[in-house]
Amino acid sequence: MRDSIPALASASLPAHLVLLPSPLRPPCRADRRIFEWHGVNTPPPTVISHPVLELLAARAADHSLRDTGSYGSGLRKYHIFCDVFSVSEDERLPASFPLLHSFALWAAADPVACGVNEMTGSTHFEPVAPVTVHKYLAAVRAWHIVQGWPSPLSPDDHDRINFSLRGLEELQGSRRKPPRPPVTIHMLATLRSELDLTDPFDACVWAMASCAFWGLMRFGEVSVKSLRDFDPSRHLTRANAHFGHDTDGKPYFRLDLPSAKTAKHGEVQHVFITKQGTLCGIDSLFNLGRVVPAQTAQDPLFSWRDRLGSVRPMVKAKALARINGIFARHGWGTAFGHSFRIGGASFLLGQGVDPEVVRLAGRWKSLAYETYIRAFEQVASRHTANLSQRYGH
Repeated sequence: MRDSIPALASASLPAHLVLLPSPLRPPCRADRRIFEWHGVNTPPPTVISHPVLELLAARAADHSLRDTGSYGSGLRKYHIFCDVFSVSEDERLPASFPLLHSFALWAAADPVACGVNEMTGSTHFEPVAPVTVHKYLAAVRAWHIVQGWPSPLSPDDHDRINFSLRGLEELQGSRRKPPRPPVTIHMLATLRSELDLTDPFDACVWAMASCAFWGLMRFGEVSVKSLRDFDPSRHLTRANAHFGHDTDGKPYFRLDLPSAKTAKHGEVQHVFITKQGTLCGIDSLFNLGRVVPAQTAQDPLFSWRDRLGSVRPMVKAKALARINGIFARHGWGTAFGHSFRIGGASFLLGQGVDPEVVRLAGRWKSLAYETYIRAFEQVASRHTANLSQRYGH
């Protein structure tokens, strides 16, 4: 029973960093928090007093931002900070520079590494990387603007916060996460051999994995966060998959992404899946179409059928749980969403594919040097091993 497959454990906050309940912050989806969480102060008017203009301003604000789910996470952390330090509601919105500077310090600081642990008492910290702190601040900024307030930080304010964050990095040392491990061609082959491609769930997982690898796709582009999250305007549908032949007569699938992380509003990005032997993404899509026939063109492209015959979009956590269950049996650790994208790029680069071709295929704005390094790890011996033997050593 596929419904029983556990989702990956989420990085839940410790009990002492749970957000306190407030009528100002009703329960809602993360992507709705900047719209539905409010302050006690009344913002200045942003348009002249007229119901049509006021409604237009509200609707424009509601549709001007993308990926508001990440803003929801940062906004939640901001209010947890305010709860920890007993910041009153009227000080939270609009927020002052001292408050947001303090928030940035708290979010990034490791009290032990900074030598202040004995002074913290019952004050709790959960340090994150400076890049994450900047995302938190961007969330607070978006919340201010949506709620009708000016941006809370000036360029000089940002400079001062960056100055502090650089200092914390020096004190604490690098807190960068280790690079995401790439999925290798051997791992991909093992995954295919251990999935049941006649099973709707496994057929979908294999199509997702092979397309993410060969198409250099983010895993979020082949999955949804939850069953309710699927939206044909943002996620791939059967109508977005087009089969064709190139000028050499070679087959390909073109996947038209209706929304992508690096795309502008209304811009459609294209992913090309080409023929690849036994690990072929084209074959995986045809197999998925046979095992999980579409009812309408707006059905999720990467979907499966449950025991009752209902079509379900594939949830990212469930797919990764299935994949990592197989990888764990082979001692390969945990694959993350970017592991397939990185692995595909690494494989292509290691096989001598022009980096510019890889950049275009992966829709990167610049060349991905970290991917180059991991590609070289996989083929270093092919190019550099045993060269001393030419000289009798």
